[in-house]
Amino acid sequence: MIQRCGILTAVLLSIAMATSGCTTANGTVDRLNPFKPKEVKDTASDGRRISVIAFDATISAAEGLKGVDFYLPPPVPQVDWPLPGGPEETAIENIEAAPAFDIAWKKSFGTGSSAKVHVTAPPVLAEGRVYVMDARAGVSALDARTGALIWKQQLTAKNKRDKIGFGGGLAYAAGHLYVTSGFRFVAQLDAATGRPGWRQETSSPIHGAPTVHSGKVFAISTDNELLTFDAGSGAPGWDFQALVEPARILSASSPVVSGGVVVAAFASGELVAVRSGNGNDLWNNALSRASRTNALSEIRDVAGRPVIYKGDVFAASHSGVFVATDLNTGQARWSLPVSSIATPWPAGDVVYIISRAGELICASRDNGQIYWIKDFNAGIKKSQDRRLYFGPVIASDRLVVVSSDGRVLALNPKTGDVTKTLKIGAPALITPIAAGGMVFVVTDKAELVAIR
Repeated sequence: MIQRCGILTAVLLSIAMATSGCTTANGTVDRLNPFKPKEVKDTASDGRRISVIAFDATISAAEGLKGVDFYLPPPVPQVDWPLPGGPEETAIENIEAAPAFDIAWKKSFGTGSSAKVHVTAPPVLAEGRVYVMDARAGVSALDARTGALIWKQQLTAKNKRDKIGFGGGLAYAAGHLYVTSGFRFVAQLDAATGRPGWRQETSSPIHGAPTVHSGKVFAISTDNELLTFDAGSGAPGWDFQALVEPARILSASSPVVSGGVVVAAFASGELVAVRSGNGNDLWNNALSRASRTNALSEIRDVAGRPVIYKGDVFAASHSGVFVATDLNTGQARWSLPVSSIATPWPAGDVVYIISRAGELICASRDNGQIYWIKDFNAGIKKSQDRRLYFGPVIASDRLVVVSSDGRVLALNPKTGDVTKTLKIGAPALITPIAAGGMVFVVTDKAELVAIR
């Protein structure tokens, strides 16, 4: 779905983004989709969404798995969440957080989304501070217990061409905060004070959060280039160029690192593994599936972050491929025809993924067979009335999912049944994080919501 007023940042389409720090999506759907379904209207009023993809492949739960139980690990405490995907090289499955599942506090931290700028950065948490970034690259540190502002640093472009920029993200390592931005730079800040350290300009915007590992900062530009920088000095290192893709989603992925291997996903639909030391490629897979009835299946973007778990890489593309890939060989173990811009969540015997259609899918981690599907948009006939959903994370034996209509849902991870709903007053389009005994949600209005 696309919202013309710019609220639904994760599904806006950007064309030729290498030449601009920000683009809009008005008219993009009609130009790209000559096979547009008849029931989709050409225009949408403010606050409405237009379908950008026809779901021409169906999936269903396996008959042999109906009523079959599966293993999920018990909740364990998680002190910090320093990277976009959580702790470095640590499998997080079921986090001990927010057992009461009530809102503790809500704090504004800057400029929210509009037609020109968008809140896209996932929060990170370290040393009792939650770090967030607003729609205009304002970075703030908030007290994780109270939400009190500790410091704020406004980061803007140093060149005249980038008057407006959005996107990017944050990562924490060894007392420093690392920032990527749609204003075409990567920067280091002192995590305790916000004092600027080094800063490196880039040739194109960066819409995804960085990853820090073994003294290197990894980030993916809108030119589909995997960039590296020395974490201490900011000196550029090796880079890896994927296929350039003119049509992409404004939401962007972050690299993941495990055992000296970097896995990166690109707007071209490529899922690539390279050596973290020198960038030499190990394998390259295409997560794309063409459709004769849907021209927008050609938008191959892997917008959700790949997840490495017990030797497998889980990733999903907009064009309709959800795959489990062997990290060492690059061989696909199984795949499902699921279109998604979300990040998978593997835990125990299963892996969860939210589809673009608004389905939460619970599949066997071993073979991809489906235990159950929860359709959040069941009964909604008009595509422009469907809601978008992001997540999940598992916190204290609950699947936590956020929505574009300002709700946080708690679900039974074994059945998919909704057990509790919280209203937070604004769209939430970024997967929550869970650490320090709480769940944190960033809204499109640049508000941080803490759930205890």
